Amino acid sequence: MPEDSFHEDPRQHILPVYRPPEEVFVEGQGAYLYTEDGRRYLDFIAGIAVTALGHSHPALVEALRDQAGKLWHTSNMFRVRGQEELADKICRDTFADRVFFTNSGTEAVECAIKTARKYHWSKGHPERLDIITFTGAFHGRSMAAINAGGNPKYLEGFGPKLPGFVHLEWSDHEALKKAAAEPTAAAIFVEVVQGEGGVRAMPQACIQGLRKMCDEHSLLLIFDEVQCGMGRTGKLWGYQWADGVEPDILCAAKGIGGGFPFGACLMTEACAEPMQPGSHGSTYGGNPLAMAVGNVVWDIISDEAFLANVRRVSGALQQGLKSLSDTHPDKVEAVTGKGLLTGIRLKADPKSVQGLCRDANLLVGVAGNNVLRLAPPLVIEDAHVREAVGVLDAALTAWKVS
Repeated sequence: MPEDSFHEDPRQHILPVYRPPEEVFVEGQGAYLYTEDGRRYLDFIAGIAVTALGHSHPALVEALRDQAGKLWHTSNMFRVRGQEELADKICRDTFADRVFFTNSGTEAVECAIKTARKYHWSKGHPERLDIITFTGAFHGRSMAAINAGGNPKYLEGFGPKLPGFVHLEWSDHEALKKAAAEPTAAAIFVEVVQGEGGVRAMPQACIQGLRKMCDEHSLLLIFDEVQCGMGRTGKLWGYQWADGVEPDILCAAKGIGGGFPFGACLMTEACAEPMQPGSHGSTYGGNPLAMAVGNVVWDIISDEAFLANVRRVSGALQQGLKSLSDTHPDKVEAVTGKGLLTGIRLKADPKSVQGLCRDANLLVGVAGNNVLRLAPPLVIEDAHVREAVGVLDAALTAWKVS
């Protein structure tokens, strides 16, 4: 490669599957990010709901530095004490009896799909392979995950669709009843709050209905809480807003690592029993660095006082967003989502509003159905809410709907 070519475009050797803006962030503190030239941005997307405790949280930095000076990796050929400690905490505080640690949310999804099918196989029903999912879903970008999501845009060019996935409209109850009664049905797989699909929160009654339906047809209920879990809705898990419901399997990632890449697949003992040595694995999953950070994140976010503050500040944000809806009825259709995974559904493509916000040093995301997506760190304060709402108000005022 000629030396001059390295000076043409600093991104020329990166696979072009993303289109990031020109800003390059080099430092983060709390709810703010800083560019190479010192500009400060209020971060209301948090790496897509990842940096739940903000940037450079002192307790996370300390845990990572301490572990980095001791041991990075051994693989799962050997015990990892941090895994055992974190799994104990998770099973103490949730429905789960067993946990498999992964490196991402997509890997947690893969584990969930395999576990559901292996469960039915172990019960003498190998024909029960179908995973029922819903339009607007996003479960990751592996082959199984894009087939679970069913979005044609993500499937295009990657060969025929994989069998074993049934896609239904979000609110088609009759189709769901029919699919659940099929002898090949294995599980219902759903995001309690859809992120990519337009920041849509499933009504509590529907969540309860899914549990009842799964029980009636001996299906497993799998919640994908990669984006909406870990305190983002104001409860540890989003499904907990629906009384009397517990899943059989739950996928977690993003906020569970506070910015360090790892995920987890939580499950009951009944689901876990068939998953014996050789049925699944991960070289890096549950490594000592991830577990050092994960234990601290869990200790902070699982505390009820922390969650209560998330509920309080998310209420302030919802109030501010609803005021924008009232002020700009010609541009805003609705406020969507739950807790600190929320969105503003606009009457046209939100990307230009996203750009106006970025020009004013506020970082937000976008999602389907013309939604401007907000997923700030869970540690934001009222002042951050006021700052963000002020920028959004100015951006909506300046925005020319086309």
